[in-house]
Amino acid sequence: MRTYEVHSIGTIYNNERGIYIQVDREYLPALTALEGFSHINIFWWFSDFDSPQFRSVLDTEQPYKKAPEKMGIFATRSPIRPNPIALTIVEVIRIDHREGIIEIPYIDANDNTPLLDIKPYTPSMDRVEHPIVPEWCGHWPGSIEDSGSFDWGNEFNF
Repeated sequence: MRTYEVHSIGTIYNNERGIYIQVDREYLPALTALEGFSHINIFWWFSDFDSPQFRSVLDTEQPYKKAPEKMGIFATRSPIRPNPIALTIVEVIRIDHREGIIEIPYIDANDNTPLLDIKPYTPSMDRVEHPIVPEWCGHWPGSIEDSGSFDWGNEFNF
């Protein structure tokens, strides 16, 4: 098995002070010219699920109510996976270049989550006009904007 070294470039905060990304000081120059993008791709580490036990799980019992009875972990958005890497598209509210803070309205990461990378969201590279999804999730919202008012609690078996 090959291994690779990944380094955190900052921290995601999701607490009473707000929801924001804090980029480590040595990476502040990497924020140059990021303003103007309404959304960014955030790559982060599911640090709460980084254990040999969680990394060995390759399938799961029906995590979504309308899904097949058994699913491979790659067909889910579960934090339990061989490499606990997460990707979330977030809206940028404000960037403080001096402090390395990116304010965002929401992220599904826990407080003090390691930040791995940031990439700008560009429709020409990141958007699929007509994606095809399985029937069991075909009724899910078609965009991040519509997801906020969707009853996600009615979709999961956990």
